[in-house]
Amino acid sequence: MTEATHAKGFIRRFFGGIGAAITWLRRVFTNLLFLLLLLFIGALIFGKDERLTVPQGAALKVAPTGALVDELSPPSGLPGFIGGPPGPVETRVKDLVDAIDGAAKDKRISSLVLELDYMVGANLSKLEEIGAAVQRFKATDKPVYAVGDNYTQAQYFLASHADTVYLNPMGSVLLTGFGAYRNYFKSALDKLKVNFHVFRVGDYKDFIEPYTRDDMSPASRENNQRWLHQLWGEYTEQVTGLRNLPPDAIDMFIADLPQKLAANKGDWAETARTNDLVDKLASRRVAIEELQEKIGVGDDKQSYKSIDALAYLRNQKLTQIPHPSEKAPKIGLISASGAIVDGEAPAGQIGSVTLGNLIAKAREKKVDALVLRIDSGGGSAFASEAIRQELLATREANIPVVISMGSVAASGGYWIATGGDRIWASPSTITGSIGVFGAFPTFEDSLEHIGIYNDGVGTSELAGAMRLDRPLPEAAASVLQQGVENTYARFLQIVAEARGSTPEEVNKIAQGQVWTGRAAQKLGLVDELGNLNDAIAGAAQLAEAEDYQVVEIQRELTAGEKFLRAIMENVDAQVAASIEANLPLGAWLSSLEPALAPVAELKSFRDPRALYVRCLICRAP
Repeated sequence: MTEATHAKGFIRRFFGGIGAAITWLRRVFTNLLFLLLLLFIGALIFGKDERLTVPQGAALKVAPTGALVDELSPPSGLPGFIGGPPGPVETRVKDLVDAIDGAAKDKRISSLVLELDYMVGANLSKLEEIGAAVQRFKATDKPVYAVGDNYTQAQYFLASHADTVYLNPMGSVLLTGFGAYRNYFKSALDKLKVNFHVFRVGDYKDFIEPYTRDDMSPASRENNQRWLHQLWGEYTEQVTGLRNLPPDAIDMFIADLPQKLAANKGDWAETARTNDLVDKLASRRVAIEELQEKIGVGDDKQSYKSIDALAYLRNQKLTQIPHPSEKAPKIGLISASGAIVDGEAPAGQIGSVTLGNLIAKAREKKVDALVLRIDSGGGSAFASEAIRQELLATREANIPVVISMGSVAASGGYWIATGGDRIWASPSTITGSIGVFGAFPTFEDSLEHIGIYNDGVGTSELAGAMRLDRPLPEAAASVLQQGVENTYARFLQIVAEARGSTPEEVNKIAQGQVWTGRAAQKLGLVDELGNLNDAIAGAAQLAEAEDYQVVEIQRELTAGEKFLRAIMENVDAQVAASIEANLPLGAWLSSLEPALAPVAELKSFRDPRALYVRCLICRAP
């Protein structure tokens, strides 16, 4: 070995050693940072509740963020504000209702404050449930305040329940009425040479219209106009009653808004005040100072004395005394939200296997009664029937089953509901839509346009009939149409047997027609009007249980999902929502979501026979 070679080898080893040392130090540093992050998050998650106390005389602060839901979506990755995909934060309605009801009886809680600026989405029935809890709180002679920079229509519905409504002088109350608008894709599909094959029963079954028309059909327009006006009547009647306004005050405010604004020189806030929609115009700082005088000063000296509703609920769960008797009757509660699909599905969808397993689990727990909360516009006919069969098996085990309809329980959602002993709906629930359709696209013309062809042989005309790259044979079309008609007849028979009617009578209110909960009760489609708590009390009555406990039966989260949810529950949700709302990409994607919704719906089309019981605009305002 020459001297030069030896020197070269030494230099390589020397710098290689430095590189290895740097790599080792980098790994150690990275691991230490990750460990510190885990320790910080662990302290945040597991130490927060232990330190939490309820201040004497504090207000319960109800500040929902994102959309109000019956069932939280599963955490699927990092939150949007730390690098994950953008998406709205969610607040579970039952959590807010339980917190408000608990605070109403708690002598430490002096009042309730509604801060609604970060609530971005809510159906009327969910607002009504929270509003009813606020009314129960007010019945204990504790005051309720609402503070807002601006009020959307949904936010204002809750704010109207307050004794005093504060509005920022630069803010507004934006009331517009309810609407139902969708994008239609027929011309786009024609240009793409996509053939969309549709088979349906029911003049009003309009779920498939965005793919077959460029506008709303007259039957769909008539149907949707009816229930929208009924829901708007529910909204205006409650708001005007709570604010002691004339019955037509809200409609007149909207109709005459340009003139009313002109009378106040374009000042939205003053227009709201002069029309008695709000009580005081005050900046957030001034409103907080007034609340500090009424309630007390918070520990940070910057806000009023309060405890967040969800933090209060966690505190109550940690400190509550266990039920004195293990033998106390148990009312099982299962939430089912989203499109109905065959097989397994995460939260946010209703999988026939997933929900069926939860219902079977309720039987194993030997609950005395079961309440199934449905919030769904339908989906697979096969999956809906599989779930209904599980409910019937529960009843056969001498366990009463009560259905609680959320914002919507239509089409497949109503199919499932027929499996209950009793059906409860809120006045503003959207239900019915009893009809069936089959649909799927084929792309043979699209492929031929770019030079791709399909050919082959089969033992019959139906061989390869359901391929997306081949034309649909007439025999296959006939089979599908007959399947739709048979499924519709089965749907009518199931409803008739459950509601003590006949298929002929049910058909008169079926054919895809949509009804509000109040109208559905008059038509005999539901038994009672009331919220989830009313349905639970009704289930207890069927079980002849006076002193009972409610046992929620939920899909088990994975360890990773539990970890991510714990993070989301302990970060400042208002900060997260604010950051996500102001991200340009997030805002752009949010604006596209309504337009692309019908396209996104296609991914849930996985019924084994391509038969669906689904409602188009069954998303209550």
